[in-house]
Amino acid sequence: MGAMSIPEQIQKDLTEAMRARDEQRLSALRMVKAALKNREIEKRGSLDDKDALQVLSTLVKQRKDSIEQFTRGNRPELAEKESKELALIESYMPKSAGEEEIVAAVRAKIAELGSPSIKDMGAVMKAVMAHFQGTGARVDGKVVSDTVKRELSTPA
Repeated sequence: MGAMSIPEQIQKDLTEAMRARDEQRLSALRMVKAALKNREIEKRGSLDDKDALQVLSTLVKQRKDSIEQFTRGNRPELAEKESKELALIESYMPKSAGEEEIVAAVRAKIAELGSPSIKDMGAVMKAVMAHFQGTGARVDGKVVSDTVKRELSTPA
């Protein structure tokens, strides 16, 4: 049996959640499926895994923002619900790169570009993000940005 595409896997899990009457999981999967469907409609064609991952990344970012808002607003029950959805969405995505991996990639790109200054942050960011996209690993753009800033501002 070949590997299923992300949308196929989500559909399969949705069916299983229905059978299991797992309401929370079902509701989260329906939301993910709806987001994928909307993207498909926008694109006017079926999604490949790369498109599906972009949609999932957006959903992950939204969940993280919501968790932060709910925590700040002292609504732990809502933050908890968002956390569970976040974990479910992330389970369909490739493993995200660890901090050491990000720092190593940033340092490698800085060395490649020949000791750029803080003014070249954009170029370094672009190179690092492209590197991770090429490897298929997920990275949080904010973490990469902070790392690039830190590495460029520390004297070698």
